[in-house]
Amino acid sequence: MAISYKPLWKLLIDKDMTKKALMNETGISKSTIDKMGRGEKVSLDIIERICNHLNCNISDVIEHISE
Repeated sequence: MAISYKPLWKLLIDKDMTKKALMNETGISKSTIDKMGRGEKVSLDIIERICNHLNCNISDVIEHISE
């Protein structure tokens, strides 16, 4: 099972927001953003923080990719 964060990166572009701004505004560490950039799994707490901050659904942040 693979997870993609492409929806999040697209959402940030649509909102004219940088990854650094997201980190600063949500308290998410650079290492976590780096993990997401590599398509690695992060905790649901992180996803929830992002969703709450961006006022979006989980499906706006991650997607499941069949292998």
